[in-house]
Amino acid sequence: MDLSKVKMVVTDMDGTLLNSKHEVSEKFFNQFKKLKENNILFVAASGRQYHSIIDKLHSIKDDILVIAENGAIAKNKNKELLQTGLDNTTITELLNLIDTIDDVYPVLCGKKKAYIASDSEEFKEKFKEYYAEYEVLDSLRNYEDDILKIAIYHFESSENYIYPKVKHLESKLKVKVSGENWLDLSHNDAHKGHALKKLQDMFNISSSETMAFGDFNNDLEMLALADFSFAMANAHPNVTKAANYRTKSNDEFGVETILDKLLES
Repeated sequence: MDLSKVKMVVTDMDGTLLNSKHEVSEKFFNQFKKLKENNILFVAASGRQYHSIIDKLHSIKDDILVIAENGAIAKNKNKELLQTGLDNTTITELLNLIDTIDDVYPVLCGKKKAYIASDSEEFKEKFKEYYAEYEVLDSLRNYEDDILKIAIYHFESSENYIYPKVKHLESKLKVKVSGENWLDLSHNDAHKGHALKKLQDMFNISSSETMAFGDFNNDLEMLALADFSFAMANAHPNVTKAANYRTKSNDEFGVETILDKLLES
């Protein structure tokens, strides 16, 4: 595995760069300095909102590229590079459908902030880990923002309890089980692969010069654009099958282990 030509590193956040406590390691921040010295671009690509990603990577926020909301928006510092949102008619139709699903908690993921209408304190505690900027509304129909995607939370399993109710939408929308508890509904072009391809073209970087890390189904399109694609040991079976390589789990410094090899090359 010759890593000497890698010019871009792209990594998912939850279950990948972040450990189980949702922390970024000091080791990574030290490695990032060396990536920068070697002119290797770093892209954080997550289902999280932009503000939440920046909170986790605040000390390097001016030196990285960010793909947020599963690819619905991409930024370089404060400059917006890409935005792919949902239209109001689609949002209303989706909210009507979500109302028929039991025990779920929808989130409108806006450009300015996230919006919820739940009074469940237990859900709010989970929600706040992923959304740094948010507002609680009386009704999700009362938003005033550009909506990038709708995220839906289930306390047990998004794959078992939400996906069967929305999979019929796959012909017209991007339906992604993005974590054990989360499922995302977005525009067909709002995925990490679409956003990454825009960045690769912008910086003239090929798949053979790209390294990517992921753990869940919302990473599949992104991993397909990197010759050096790595599935975490804790990855969903679909990701393990799709990736070209494997690494350790997010709690065993799986990303950092490969970045050491990259920097050595």
